[in-house]
Amino acid sequence: MNEYDARDILLASEEIADAEMVQSSLDRLGREISASLHDRFPLVLPVMGGAIVFAGQLLPRLDFPLEFDYLHVTRYRGKTQGGSIEWRVLPGKAVSGRTVLVMDDILDEGETLFAVRQKLLEMGAARIYTAVLADKQITRDKPIQADFVGLRVPDRFVFGCGMDAYGLWRNLPSIMALKAE
Repeated sequence: MNEYDARDILLASEEIADAEMVQSSLDRLGREISASLHDRFPLVLPVMGGAIVFAGQLLPRLDFPLEFDYLHVTRYRGKTQGGSIEWRVLPGKAVSGRTVLVMDDILDEGETLFAVRQKLLEMGAARIYTAVLADKQITRDKPIQADFVGLRVPDRFVFGCGMDAYGLWRNLPSIMALKAE
């Protein structure tokens, strides 16, 4: 893939949430999460790599003390369809007995976030909260629902704000969707 291919992907997409909508949802999420977790001193774990943009923008909106680490798990590996769960990095900080806030870019089919939740429970987490920037509105039941949701997006392939299209465009301030073919 080259620069021209990347630009073609952007040209073959449409904006579904502009930068202002994204920022407004982050403001709301910051208030909701702060109200719920202000007295819990949580361990915050973004799911790399997609949640890095989401976490980087949401963390300054949280007005309580927290500890920060990360985990890395993937199903997509640069593709548009998810595959098997691949664990790359588990949290380095102790999870046992902690309240944990997991941040992810999107709740798609729910398999990744569900696997993360199960792994953290196995590691002894006392309570797990989940926050996602986007919740994809699919017709199938999901094995998990997020506690905090920024935006609901249609059942299309979306990217931007940390979400990628073929490994590209995580840096967009808005959320785009590939045009239906």
